[in-house]
Amino acid sequence: MDQSFEKIHHYMGIELNQQTRKLLDKKDRDIQDDNRIIAFAKASLYHWQKSHEFQPVNDQRGEWMISHVYAILEQGNDALHHAEKCWVLTKELNLGGFDLGYAYEALARAHAILGHSEKMNDCFLQAKSAREKLKVKKIEISFYRIFMRVPSLNVQNQWMIKCRI
Repeated sequence: MDQSFEKIHHYMGIELNQQTRKLLDKKDRDIQDDNRIIAFAKASLYHWQKSHEFQPVNDQRGEWMISHVYAILEQGNDALHHAEKCWVLTKELNLGGFDLGYAYEALARAHAILGHSEKMNDCFLQAKSAREKLKVKKIEISFYRIFMRVPSLNVQNQWMIKCRI
């Protein structure tokens, strides 16, 4: 592929990821915004795959983002599908640390939305364990915030007490 196209893909992967995050943070999203979030997250992964700086971990992180988007939109089956793809890549690539924690977090969130409380608890405890091994406060806080972003989940009363975070 022409190097200039690879650079364009790299730029688009980053830009679409940033646009996804902006829409996720938007307070009064409408259905059009929700549709855009899904399209942006998927397009971001596509462009990363075409980038001259592509690394296999970008696939894993892209699947995490897509799962995250579907979870925020409370589309549990799609969230779980992409969380499982993220998990498979995490194992295939032998990823640890941050990436391992977020793979478990994606599974926990998807299972929670689907009402699979036992699987959710197992995955959440694994995410918590991975996070604790990192010993980085910023990541610890972000795990909590990610779970808080799903409107229908009563995270504070349910999980934070159970898991003693």
